[in-house]
Parts: sequence; structure tokens; C-alpha cells
Amino acid sequence: MIRVLLVDDHTMVRKGIRMLLQAFSDVTIIGESQDGHDAIIKATKFMPDVILMDLSMPGGLDGFQSSREIVKQHPKSKIVILTMFDEEIYIQQAVQVGAYGYILKNSHGELLIEAIREVHQGKRFYKTSIAEEKIKQWMKQQHKQNRELSPILTYRETEIVRLIVLGYSNREVADKLLISVKTVENHKANIMQKLEFTTKRDLIQFAIRNRYLDLTF
Repeated sequence: MIRVLLVDDHTMVRKGIRMLLQAFSDVTIIGESQDGHDAIIKATKFMPDVILMDLSMPGGLDGFQSSREIVKQHPKSKIVILTMFDEEIYIQQAVQVGAYGYILKNSHGELLIEAIREVHQGKRFYKTSIAEEKIKQWMKQQHKQNRELSPILTYRETEIVRLIVLGYSNREVADKLLISVKTVENHKANIMQKLEFTTKRDLIQFAIRNRYLDLTF
């Protein structure tokens, strides 16, 4: 059974979607929200498999902001943006916040159930006027950015990256962290391997992009 949380500020829209989905035995709506704040609360409470998310909602928290927070807190809940907006800027933003699906409210009912089933299986489902190849390219770029923003570096490795970018030599890093030069060199080799970098320049650019100089220890 696919457990769905429905988020839309219009009661009649939620009622219509609920009636539509009742015809399918493998889907059940476990909760409804009419604003972004409540959506985040209910995502935590119910841990839905799929969240149907409207974009324009009251309360100061739109569908993109809510989706970003839910994806961060509950990555297993797959979000499908359900909206009237078909412009490129909205669709690209949906990719950036981590939405698995994006369909229009005037779509046929079968498209909605298809979207729910597909994203529940971990597949992306975007049905818009934007070419699929373009959307796939955005997804590739976002995946790369997410990998860079969430590297699997240890606390000590993060310290070393920051000091390298600040211009410290291996000896100076070793003295500052009270470890041996050999240990610093081993850490540097592991860091380059994890991040799939081959040059110090790559590492410095990565650290600047991800604000490592702002970190304090």
C-alpha cells in the first residue's frame, strides 16, 4: 500500500484528489495539509511514502520551501509537485529541491496515479512542456552539486581541507593538529580519492564553493 500525504490549500482540490485515488486499491491518503508548515509536521508524524505538494499556499511557506525541508528531514518520502505552473523556472526549482515528480493539475487522472506509483519505486516522473532531455540534464547537474555539498569527509578531513585552502603546508597542518606529516599526507590522499579529484586546484575550488573557509573548529 502506497501511503500518500495530500498538501493543497483548496479544500475542493483535496476532496477531488481523494475521491480519484479511492478507486485504486494500492493507494491510501493518510493525511491532508492546507499549508507548508502543517505539511512538514504531518510528514514527520505520518512518514508518508509519497507527498502530493501544491506550490502556492498561505502561511509564508510555499511548496518549494516545504519540499526542501521535508526532503532534508525525511528523504524516503517522495514528493510530487502538483500545480498549474508549467514554466521552466518552476520545474527547474522542483529539481533543485529534490522533488521526484512534477505534473499539472489539469492532467488526466491516470497520470496522477502513474506518477504516485513511479516515484514510490524511486523513479523520476516529470510530465511538463519542458523537454525530458533538458530535465534530465538539470537532474544530473543537481546530483553532482548534492554530491559536492554532502561529501563523505570525516571531521578531521574537513579540518585538513580548510587548512590546505588557507595555504598551510603539510608540516604546518601537522603541527597545528598535533599529528604527523605522514598522517596529513594519508588524509589528503583519502580526501582526493573520496571526492574523485586529481589536483590541488580541484580541491581548493571545491572548498571555496562549499564555504569551507567559513567553518570554525
